[in-house]
Amino acid sequence: DELLKIPMDLCITRKSARKALGKDALQNGINEYLAIACQLIHEKYVLGEESFYAPYMGVLPEVEEVNPTFTWKDEELDFLQGSPVVAATRSLQMKLKREYDDLLGGEDGLIAKFPDRFPKEHFTYENWVWAFTMLFSRAIRLRNLQVGERLAMVPYADLINHSAFSQAFIDARESGDWLFKDGTEEVILYADRGYRQMEQIYISYGQKSNAELLLLYGFALERNPYNSVDVTVSIAPRTAAVAAANEGVEVDPLAQQKIDFLAAVGRDQTVDFPCYADRYPVEMLEYLRLMMMTEEDTRGKDLADFDFTRTISPANEAAVLQSVVEAVNYQLDLYPQTEEDDANIIKDKGLFRLLTYNQRMAVRHRRNEKRLLKRTLAALEKQIRNKGLDVDGLKRAEGSTLGDVLKGETRKQKTALEDRLEKM
Repeated sequence: DELLKIPMDLCITRKSARKALGKDALQNGINEYLAIACQLIHEKYVLGEESFYAPYMGVLPEVEEVNPTFTWKDEELDFLQGSPVVAATRSLQMKLKREYDDLLGGEDGLIAKFPDRFPKEHFTYENWVWAFTMLFSRAIRLRNLQVGERLAMVPYADLINHSAFSQAFIDARESGDWLFKDGTEEVILYADRGYRQMEQIYISYGQKSNAELLLLYGFALERNPYNSVDVTVSIAPRTAAVAAANEGVEVDPLAQQKIDFLAAVGRDQTVDFPCYADRYPVEMLEYLRLMMMTEEDTRGKDLADFDFTRTISPANEAAVLQSVVEAVNYQLDLYPQTEEDDANIIKDKGLFRLLTYNQRMAVRHRRNEKRLLKRTLAALEKQIRNKGLDVDGLKRAEGSTLGDVLKGETRKQKTALEDRLEKM
């Protein structure tokens, strides 16, 4: 069933932003987020009550009401130390400032070029952060438009809250019935089931971990089937150059083959994978099976001839699973406090109330990350035992899984969450 219809013409998009602020200023091909951010500032702060969108602007929250981590104070972020959220938050903060300076600030920015349309008293960095807080937490990706997919702020449809278990969704379609179309488009909220009168409707914002929800939406879920923690797996191919630069490191005869294979499939030597409570990605096992290959495993065959979705050998599989154990333990060691420390802070209600709202949220979040990683460890150790791989004497291609980089090796610096943000 269709629960809500919004004409596409009422939505704020890159097209509407270029119309409102001029195609000479917001040129063809400008990033959708940047264009819509400019129109949001224009409607709320420049036009104010004279804006056609004034009623909609009036219901949009302030930054403090959304509270994503990229707007937190440093002393609040300190409570997330050890969590991958911190690196992603810092990366996003730098990205927003860089894009503001490139588009609006400076001698060649829009504020200098078009001061009448981009008045500097309104197009401030503070308002820029507000606009992106709205975009990250409320913009909807519409996929069935005539021109393909587009990002849009959809008035009032963006008031609907998130549930990871909802199958209701929002998308666009051409207006009219199946026989007669009028050429216009509309946004539809499709129901996933029957609803009672006054019952709240939820949609899913996507399969997002609590880290991503906290970073972009300002909340996390206690029951989140998609919750995960990014874990870094770093295996240094022991080439002759690397071995020469690192005392005690032996050359891996397959090192160059591994490097070439990774380059061919578009993988780095250091990769971040999401670990879930009871599972981890198949891609991580495939990557580690390659990196842990020995000459004995190859039996004279080329690496490209192997199916890395399958177990290569008992020794290889043991090395793979043990590598994941080491990587998860390394991530746990990054947190200054233990899970037990966090539990005691939460249990002490008097102390817990003294913390700010964001600090309390941070303590809960970091505790949940540690609990998830511990469950991953338990699942790994059980798998090692069940496969009979917890024995000594298995020959392995040893490597670092601790995120440490050997001399002569280049390392990928961004986390998986940061990589996803770069694509926005």
